Amino acid sequence: GRGTLRALKEGDLLGIGEEVETGADASVTLEFADASRLQLREGSRLRLDQLSRYGRTGMVDTRLRLEQGRASNRVTPARGPASRYIIDAPTATSSVRGTVFRVSAGQHGQGASTEVVQGRVQVGNRAGQRLVAHGQATRTPSALTRPAPLEALLPAPHLDIAHTRLEPLPARLAWAPVDGAAGYRIEIVRADQPDVLLAAQDSPATTATFDDLPAGTLRVLLRAVSADGVEGLDSERDFIVRDQPVAPITVRPRHAEIVNSTRPRFEWGQVPDAAASVLQIASDPQFVSPLVEQDTTSTHLRPAQPLPPGTYYWRVASRDRNGHQGRFGQTLPLTLTDTPVDPALQPPEAAKGQLTLRWQAGEPGQRYRVQLDRKGDFARPLLDREVDQPEVTLKRPWHGNLHVRVQYIEDDGYAGPFSAPQQIALPCRTCYGAGGGALLLWLLL
Repeated sequence: GRGTLRALKEGDLLGIGEEVETGADASVTLEFADASRLQLREGSRLRLDQLSRYGRTGMVDTRLRLEQGRASNRVTPARGPASRYIIDAPTATSSVRGTVFRVSAGQHGQGASTEVVQGRVQVGNRAGQRLVAHGQATRTPSALTRPAPLEALLPAPHLDIAHTRLEPLPARLAWAPVDGAAGYRIEIVRADQPDVLLAAQDSPATTATFDDLPAGTLRVLLRAVSADGVEGLDSERDFIVRDQPVAPITVRPRHAEIVNSTRPRFEWGQVPDAAASVLQIASDPQFVSPLVEQDTTSTHLRPAQPLPPGTYYWRVASRDRNGHQGRFGQTLPLTLTDTPVDPALQPPEAAKGQLTLRWQAGEPGQRYRVQLDRKGDFARPLLDREVDQPEVTLKRPWHGNLHVRVQYIEDDGYAGPFSAPQQIALPCRTCYGAGGGALLLWLLL
């Protein structure tokens, strides 16, 4: 009977009668005494029925029961008459003496199937046998029916090189559709150990994205899948994932900050080994289709084009002097608005023939452009001045009403939108007499 499940660790020794289960997003690779390997995919269950090794002859007798899911096998060629490698599925048995093949236990109304990538596999049950050769498959819907006539595996998809970028991360793949395919299986494995599965996706579309992968030389395996669940031949492509140089520490905008600008300034720390940085901005946290991807040798950057108001995500990666890009850092959300900044004008002060206007200070390093206008359209402003401090002083201003608006200017010269105009009422000039007291004027907002 089935005992209590325990977590597997790399290097564990498994014995006869033990079962191995994988979760919905997990896989495991088993190695046998003759160096044959089995990759048990996600959502699968395998029982080790027989594991025999004959002294120093090199002969190994392995019998496994795939009760659920899928397994890929890379079997070392047999070294003697007693060497066997057999997988029992619910409706058929696959036996070999050295080959590369895949077995499905069948699910969702689909029977078991065997797909041969290299060599030959004998597939059968009580109703009959089939010899399946390289590039072929057979399906067995029932244990009472002979394995179905052989069918050719779907051809390997052709990668669309123009729309495929494997390095740096995120890895994005695109390929031409395959006739007869109902979907596609994409796997990322180690290039030196292709039976070690690192990541996988099943997709009905002809694109896929892998955002986070371990560092090293990896290989993408891409195959078409028929409506019956039979997987075809692989397209293969190697690529390198680098974890150096490290991603910089982000400075601003801060996490989930609301920024009143459609071209906000992004800042991050300096990485010692980095010669440049890469800024990405997207409307989705997976960065499936980045809206902005810009390089800079600085530690700050503004998007080249304005972004519509809304919620966005941004992240930064470093690039070394050889042009190699490391991983992207933390993904941060932010919200952009285009609402004009309210400068929070203080009540103006009038004294000794002068009028002083003050408003709310901005970020450190910002400058200000202030405009005064009689009509309010600012076509020909009475005052148009840039100042370093959030205030301006006028000599002998006119009486009547004036309209005021303020623009905040960043230290890199970027000017945000003007604030909404505000109106102030001015007294006659004689009210600015030489007295030392200040006259409080009222804002008509």
